[in-house]
This record gives sequence, structure tokens and C-alpha cells, in this order.
Amino acid sequence: MNNASTTYAWEGINRQGRRVTGQAIGHDLALIKAQLRQQGIFPARVRKQSRGLPSLTPPIKPADIALFTRQLATLLKAGIPLLQAFDVISEGFDNRHLYRLVNGLKQEIGAGNNLASALRKQPRYFNDLYCNLVAAGEQAGALETLLERVAVHLEKSERLKARIKKAMTYPIAVIAVASLVSSLLLIHVVPQFQNLFAGVDSKLPGFTLQVIALSEFLQQAWWMLALSLGAGGFGLRQAYRASPGFRHWLDAGLLKAPLAGTLLKKSAVARYARTLSTTFAAGVPLVQALDSVAAAAGNQLFKQAIEHMRHDVSTGMPLNRSMASSGLFPGMAIQMTAIGEESGNLEHMLEKVASHYESDVDNLVDHLTSLMEPLIMVVLGGIVGALVIALYLPVFQLGTAF
Repeated sequence: MNNASTTYAWEGINRQGRRVTGQAIGHDLALIKAQLRQQGIFPARVRKQSRGLPSLTPPIKPADIALFTRQLATLLKAGIPLLQAFDVISEGFDNRHLYRLVNGLKQEIGAGNNLASALRKQPRYFNDLYCNLVAAGEQAGALETLLERVAVHLEKSERLKARIKKAMTYPIAVIAVASLVSSLLLIHVVPQFQNLFAGVDSKLPGFTLQVIALSEFLQQAWWMLALSLGAGGFGLRQAYRASPGFRHWLDAGLLKAPLAGTLLKKSAVARYARTLSTTFAAGVPLVQALDSVAAAAGNQLFKQAIEHMRHDVSTGMPLNRSMASSGLFPGMAIQMTAIGEESGNLEHMLEKVASHYESDVDNLVDHLTSLMEPLIMVVLGGIVGALVIALYLPVFQLGTAF
């Protein structure tokens, strides 16, 4: 017997007489039709789902995991059993990878595993922090409450990432357009002027000669330049993934950058405070919570600092003193942590720290965007203007000669 599950696309008519469509996973066509009839749907057409090209299938993104968590928390809070909740959630996803992920989790739970164990078998999508919080919720009998906290944490983390990407996308796009326009001018427009200047006996200006030399280089070796940029980008990406030393060096350099450094540091502090607040409020011991927070830090410097803090806290040092000794956390975050430890209300103080720095990141993104726009326009205008001046300098020389 073939145990491989296949995805089927179906069309049918429900009890109200309306035409409905959807997808289902099963071992054969007859089983799918029987399941649809049990749900009160008369199957008019059932066929195997076309696989299509793998590259055209969108991957599972962190935003999809956040949506899945929010839906699961909402359904469990409404009193729907866990397996039935997975059925409801899977029917709402068009992404085949996400559909299979949810059904795989359902099969693991149906086989007798708890939710945390099923999630740990998918480390690509569910990190240790997520699994630890779910395990704490299952042990405390408050899974829906913990899932709701995880959903809030993921949603706010994704919102923070989106704000940072928004700040970086505009300048990168403008720089890319400026590079493309400059390359087109150098490769296609400058040679036309070069042919025009070939019949001129007088010596061309030095600036014009430099632009012509750059144009000739790009015409002959543009593919080498593009290949070098592509290979360099790929090499940097692989080095960042494989080399901890390179990651540490790059993250340290980014934190010291004039504009982006402040933004990245505040976002890292906000992520640390939000993650630790969520984990500690779930009843996870502080030392174990710091271990999960370090894995989700997103920055090598902060990860190492949190690991040192975990060691300090395990030896009896207060968290605020350990934060101060790291040299990475601002005074306001350290002071609020000290107040939380003294009052026994650490998770609420950390949540206030996270909200404060998330608000700072929002304001900083808006400020940087408003500053970058005129600066980038000046740079773009300067590049294109310099090329135009270089091309018209010989024309001005000819005009003065006559």
C-alpha cells in the first residue's frame, strides 16, 4: 500500500447549494470524496493538485508563522479541540508548503505527541523560544494564553523588522536606479559623443577623457564587473552564515555605523526586552529564558552579551548589573530592569522598555527617511550632472574657439 499523501483540489456543492472549492490531503481519490461527503459537501470534481515549478511556490515566511500562531490561539480560546483547530487552519492557507506543515503537525499530534514535541521537529520554522513557550503553556494547562503571547511577540517582531526594512529599502532602490542610469549613459551615450569628438583636433578636457576611459572599460568588461559583484555578494552571504568571527565583525561594524547603527541597536534592545518579557511572563526561569533570548537576539554582539549575562545571573548577580557590565544596553533599560527586579514586576518593566524602544525605532525610521530623500537626490543629481558636464565640456571648448 502506498502511504504517500497527495494533495487534491476539489470542487463541490455544500448543503446550502453553494459551489465551494478547496484542497485536501489524502492517500487516494475515494478517501477524499468520502471525507467531503462527511462534511456535507457533494464532490463534483476532484483531481490531483498540480505540483508546478518549485521555484514558483512561495516559501514559508515568519509572517506566516505569526498568522498561524494567532489563528491557533484564537481557535483554542474559543474551545475548539486542537486537532479540529488544525483542520480549520489548514483549509485557509493557499501556500502548499504551509498547508503541508500544518497537516504534518496535525499527524504528529494525532500519533500521540504533544504540540511542543511536534514543533521541535520543525526547527526551520519554530525556534527554541517558540517551543519552550508552548511547552510551558502545555505544562501549566494554559496553552491558548501562551500561544496568544507568542502571537503578540511574533507580530510585534515582524512589525519592527518591517520598519527597519522600510528605512533601508528606499536608499537601496535609489542607489540601484542611479547605478543603472549611470551605466546606461556610460555604455550607450558616451560612445556616441566619443565618435563626435573623434574629428576634433583640439585636446579633450581631462575630465572628459576620464569619463571616456571609464566608458571603454565598462563596454569591454561590464560582465566581469557584474560577475565580481555577484560573486562578492554570494561570498559575503556564505561567510556570514558559516563564520562566527565574520558575523561578529560585521555586526560590530553595523552597530558603529553613523545612522544605521543607532537604529539597529535600539531595535536589538527592543527585541531583547520583548522576548525576555514574553518568556519570563510564561513562567520560564530567568536563566533558561536568557538562553532562549540569546538564540533569538539577531546580532552576534548582543548574543554574546546575553550569554555572558546568563552566566552572571546563574552565579547570583542581578540582571541589571549584568546588563550594565555588558556596555551595550542604554541607561534607561538598565534602570527599568533594576526597578522591575526590586518590585518583583520584571516582565511588566521589560514590556515597557520594549514599547519605548519600539516607539523610538518608529520615530527614527521616519526621521531617517525624511533626511535621506533630499540627500540621495543630491547624490543622484551629482552623478548624472557630472556625466553631462563631462560630455558637454568639449562642446563649450569648440564654442569658445570660434
